Amino acid sequence: MDNTVQQGIHELIAAYAECIDDDRLEQWPDFFVENCCYLITSRQSHEAGHRHGVVYAASRGMLVDRILALRRANIFEPHRYRHIVGPIRIGTVADGVAEVRSNFIAVRVMHDGEMSLFAAGRYLDRIAVSAEPYRFIERLVILDSEKIDTLLVIPL
Repeated sequence: MDNTVQQGIHELIAAYAECIDDDRLEQWPDFFVENCCYLITSRQSHEAGHRHGVVYAASRGMLVDRILALRRANIFEPHRYRHIVGPIRIGTVADGVAEVRSNFIAVRVMHDGEMSLFAAGRYLDRIAVSAEPYRFIERLVILDSEKIDTLLVIPL
């Protein structure tokens, strides 16, 4: 595999987490191609082959709408995430698409400073690598637990 492709994939995944963790959520949809899929689901649902979950978006426009709702309509206790992602494993790269998987944890940091492990799981990605900047075609967020103890409003 070309080192440029490998470095570009690592940069995309790191910049994605940094964007969310830095609360630059209006930029988050820009990590995706126009006709994308973003799904947050449980391991059990994924293993059963279900394409439904806690969050589902079938286009970048739906991601933009999600952030607009987060900023203007949703009421939730202020908090942030801190993502730890790794290792990144690149599978096949063919026809300008890379199949990538990585593990993650997200720590939730509340406005009062309290921290807790919010989510753990893996990302299963299909990434467009034929042109820069690289973008997600599909990002499946597979949660290890079915339990989410509060409103999942910020993307994972």
